[in-house]
Amino acid sequence: MNRAMRRAAPLALASATALLLAGCATGSEPEATKTPDAAACMDVPSGDLSDGVKVEGEFGGTPTATFTTPLEADELERTIAIEGDGDETAAGDPMNIVVTAFSGTSGETLFSQPTTITVGDEQVFESFLAGIDCVPVGSRSVVVAPASTLYGDTGNETIGVAAGETVVIVVDVVEVQEPLKPAEWTENVPEVKFGAEGEAPTVTLPDTEPSTELQMKVLEEGDGDVVQAGDSVTVQYQGISWTTGEIFDQSYTRGSASTFTTDGVIQGFGAALVGQKVGTKLIVTIPPEYAYGTDAAAHELGGQTLVFLVEIEGTEAAK
Repeated sequence: MNRAMRRAAPLALASATALLLAGCATGSEPEATKTPDAAACMDVPSGDLSDGVKVEGEFGGTPTATFTTPLEADELERTIAIEGDGDETAAGDPMNIVVTAFSGTSGETLFSQPTTITVGDEQVFESFLAGIDCVPVGSRSVVVAPASTLYGDTGNETIGVAAGETVVIVVDVVEVQEPLKPAEWTENVPEVKFGAEGEAPTVTLPDTEPSTELQMKVLEEGDGDVVQAGDSVTVQYQGISWTTGEIFDQSYTRGSASTFTTDGVIQGFGAALVGQKVGTKLIVTIPPEYAYGTDAAAHELGGQTLVFLVEIEGTEAAK
């Protein structure tokens, strides 16, 4: 993740979701989602441009897309490249997806990452919602998004989208997200030593293979408010790769805690926070499927098991 994707979130925690949020864009506002009410399906027809995109690659992985460049669209188009056999998505469904975006100008991949977004979420760009709206679970959608439905007249320098550029989006609609709950971490738990105030703690990983499960151990239980799903949570944290043994990100050395929503970070981290009390100190091990995915080529932390030491300092109810 790049800091510019979500300025309030730490490097290792912000997910692809930040790229999908209209509230994180700069410049002109994108078009409003074309839904007359929250329960209605979007009116996004297929067209010559979306029909002309050839997508290859395993469902749920990192696809490739071939199309004539430069591709320039005036209207939002959607083609269902693979029609799933699951239930049709509906407003309010939290969907686990793999979203991959391509430059309409060059055809190059802009980003590809698993993430979770909610059908009909008004905070999400219309063009990304189109990929999951009223489609059977198991589907692969191809969306051709004009700038007016995405990054507008300023583009997105972070991922290489120029002002006014069309973007091709491939969305694999994997499943409806069930609430993820970490198991209790009882074996091969890292040793944690907290330093004096203002000092970063020390986490020593055991010389063992990481767990393939999402596991968490509460080191010290707090007595404050309970974190609810979607809350804005303030934490101190340290992230270590079990693969490399190195710290890849932490708030302790920045001199201040970080604040973000439980659904705006990687899935395993958010799940570790929900249900915990303010004041709690915990450590969680997150396998790749609940972090940055299993594809090492898709993200610098892809394919790696991550360990986070977390101190919860505050929480604010979702708005």
